[in-house]
Amino acid sequence: MADEIVLYTNPQSRGAMSHWMLEEVGAPYRLEILAFGPPMKTPEYLALNPMGKVPAIKHGNTIVTETGAILCYLADAFPAAKLAPPVGERGAYYRWLFFVGGPVEAAASNHASGWDPKPEEQARFSYGSYERTIDTLEKAVTGKRFVAADHFTAADLYVASFLDFGMQFKIIDKRPAFEAYVRPILERPAAKRAEEKGKALMAQSKN
Repeated sequence: MADEIVLYTNPQSRGAMSHWMLEEVGAPYRLEILAFGPPMKTPEYLALNPMGKVPAIKHGNTIVTETGAILCYLADAFPAAKLAPPVGERGAYYRWLFFVGGPVEAAASNHASGWDPKPEEQARFSYGSYERTIDTLEKAVTGKRFVAADHFTAADLYVASFLDFGMQFKIIDKRPAFEAYVRPILERPAAKRAEEKGKALMAQSKN
């Protein structure tokens, strides 16, 4: 696949995860930086993502939105990077990718907004309770270098990124198991490259 990938993003958004993933796969890409607000609501961008949010990618004629979907797509589109386990060994891989994109996102967002479902309401929500969701994630990473295989995958990128973000902004407790899991993953060269490029873009936007 030789087509250049276009990532529509903002350095201070979930788009940073997709940027890191692009550095991991090593494919040619270009960033289209969108400011929050009206630039994400233009007719041109809404044609790509009707939600008016970032990230989104365009790869040839393919458009993908939603972080978890973007990570899965790139892992499959560039198999040489080995960012997904073999098809028959993807149970944990899919589980934790979708767990972060579903229950963890919802539980953390509600919790950060100061609201958690009461015990009698928990059956209505996919995550049940914030505590159960975070405890489940803690069990998944405790004592593990990688969450879904014997090597780094897109699931690690997603889980570690979300945990790092959550702990930085005090949405998620700084539990020892989380810090031990996240620390070495954030030291990956691709993560560092994406981080430095993101910082440079933020600095440019302030000038």
